[in-house]
Amino acid sequence: MSERIPAEVAAEVERQHALIMRGTAYGDDATRAAMDRELRARLTESLIEDRPLRVYLGVDPTSPDLHIGHCVTLRKLALFQQLGHQSILLIGDFTGLVGDPSDKDSLRPMQAEETLNRNAETYRDQAFKLLDPERTEVRRNSEWLGQMSFGDVIHLASNFTVQQFSERDTFKNRIDGGQPVYVHEFMYGLMQGYDAVALEADIQLGGTDQTFNIMCGRTLQERQEQSPQVAVLTPILVGTDGHLRMSKSTGNYIGIDEPPNTQYGKAMSIPDDAIVRFFDHGTNVADDEVDRIEADLQSGVVKPMDAKRRLARAIVTEWHGDAAAQEAEEQWTRTFSQRNAPDDIPDAPIEFGGADSIEIALPVLLHDIGAAASRAEAKRLVSQGAVRVDDEVVKDQSTQIVNGAVLRVGRRKWYRIIST
Repeated sequence: MSERIPAEVAAEVERQHALIMRGTAYGDDATRAAMDRELRARLTESLIEDRPLRVYLGVDPTSPDLHIGHCVTLRKLALFQQLGHQSILLIGDFTGLVGDPSDKDSLRPMQAEETLNRNAETYRDQAFKLLDPERTEVRRNSEWLGQMSFGDVIHLASNFTVQQFSERDTFKNRIDGGQPVYVHEFMYGLMQGYDAVALEADIQLGGTDQTFNIMCGRTLQERQEQSPQVAVLTPILVGTDGHLRMSKSTGNYIGIDEPPNTQYGKAMSIPDDAIVRFFDHGTNVADDEVDRIEADLQSGVVKPMDAKRRLARAIVTEWHGDAAAQEAEEQWTRTFSQRNAPDDIPDAPIEFGGADSIEIALPVLLHDIGAAASRAEAKRLVSQGAVRVDDEVVKDQSTQIVNGAVLRVGRRKWYRIIST
């Protein structure tokens, strides 16, 4: 078939495919290979038939605010929009009544309808910060789920077995642990699956925790003689703690409507090993620049602290603009420089040779400025993590020092490194 495809179509398919699949995550190689193959086929059909693909993202409005973790899939939806496809934002005002059990190890509380409706308006307004409202189809799944009879639900349920649902990790773990799983929780996968049928979706976006629900949609579409939707899955963004998924309930989130200073400070608190993940999935920084930042971090050309400053600026700039980002950075720097520091930090003059920064052996520096009685003691202090440069622990015996850096040794010794 590839030989009959015009060269310009084949080239465009490859371009779009590369953009769409960047940063995706699947649970196994077989699923990725199948979705990869089907995506190419759908893109080819779309271009040859001049028919935009119907791509949807469902969000349950269970809280009033979006955080940058939610925006991982929203960015993919915006990408499809930019590529000329039909983007659909589905507000799960009916599925939200049940609550998605995909990432929960206990029963999710059922939501009140008025709360969901109020949150839905907030979600939509915030989503339009990434999506073009003029080109976004906004739907609510109460349009079809709210009209179903009990007989319709029974017919829907007949497409699946209890074993299929009880083998889901979240349910299986609860069952094995003696925790209850309620029948209405099984209904969530059925409802989300039927969303794909009602929307006649070509593609559904979701985090990796949505794999089961999206596959339910594929099953129901096939039973309705529709082509099964392609799953484009994205990783779950960790929170500012670097371990748990980003969530308001755990407090490790960066809200897209939070003040600039709050966003900046939270970004600066993330662990070093999460920096690239935040760049890749939590910002609009271009892919090639993210690759360059990752390479520079690995080679040591860029320090984690400097990369985090770039990350924090990118986050604040996207949601509040350049001026707000600059002001937030200046405010953070002032606060950071003053935090726990004495008012009269003594100067420690060293020779910079006219440069703004120099590579220096820390044990030599600590001994020369009187922070350690001997170079042996200085080496111990460094290896024990007792030395900080601009509040960043330095365990390498040699490091880059900039003119004006604040050096802290232990809890009580402070020095401001200045050029002689």
